[in-house]
Amino acid sequence: MRRATRAPMILLGVWVMTMLVSLPLTLVLRGMIVQHLGSSLAGERAAAGIDDDWMQEFGDQAAGIGITFKPTIIGFAAVLDNSSAFLDNTTRPLVVVGAASGYIGLWIFLAGGILDRYARERPTRAHGFFSACGGFFFRFLRLAAVQWVVYAMLFGFVHRLLFDRFYPYVTRDLTVERTAFSIRVALYLVFGLALTAFNLVFDYAKVRAVVEDRRSIAGALGAAMRFIGRNLGASAGLYAANFVLFLLAMAVYAAVAPGSGRAGATMWIGFAIGQIYVLARLWVKLVFWASETALFQLRFGHAAYVARPQPAWPDSPAADAI
Repeated sequence: MRRATRAPMILLGVWVMTMLVSLPLTLVLRGMIVQHLGSSLAGERAAAGIDDDWMQEFGDQAAGIGITFKPTIIGFAAVLDNSSAFLDNTTRPLVVVGAASGYIGLWIFLAGGILDRYARERPTRAHGFFSACGGFFFRFLRLAAVQWVVYAMLFGFVHRLLFDRFYPYVTRDLTVERTAFSIRVALYLVFGLALTAFNLVFDYAKVRAVVEDRRSIAGALGAAMRFIGRNLGASAGLYAANFVLFLLAMAVYAAVAPGSGRAGATMWIGFAIGQIYVLARLWVKLVFWASETALFQLRFGHAAYVARPQPAWPDSPAADAI
């Protein structure tokens, strides 16, 4: 956690990146809403608060990003909707998937620089940061291909096996809804544990690739599994602690998240609270990476050790390319 807080510019940078990725979709949705409302009375009602009838009418004729405009995007309901869509493997509109894919690509590019900064525990400046980003980008791109295959198997096969076949089979003769709900929650836990196990391996593969300057992703994955196996209690406990931090951020947002309100100051206050939550979520993600890097270096016996030499301007690869 301390390493993550010592690099506030990283948090600010990923927040700006998140805003820039979401801005085009926001402007497109805004244009669709303006075109549909025009200067009608429905526009005045929408500015005064949620108009369920108009929102339903808009959703019935909307396409693309427009179909996401529904009451579940307001306040904490958006968090629950995203969590439900993730656990139930619900498809999203193609335009959203495209933006999310681009966002993931940016994270793949930045991951090397972020982990390198946390591993060194000292500022690397822009040239050192982006040199690490470029140096690890294609390695992490190969790792992302492995992740895609694994997650495709989890969501395409394991998820369907648990929820489309096993769940209907064991609940077909049940008459108590509470029992069926308990079984579904148990299946969510099983699926969540599988996701956690693979996510843990992929995280430590990134850490080992950066700290030890590993070029082989297969080698980094094997080294990550060996490290987790030797330090199962510490790595699982750290992951659990970070997950509790994530749940705490969600709980605080649930308590203060705004509902629908009028245009004006109330709207901007709600927007500010939402962005603070986005910052908190991004900070938690960075804490995950920073703490996992610190644990590996602690067990490795070399705090702030990184095998890859830090480029010094003007001797960095970027300078050679100019």
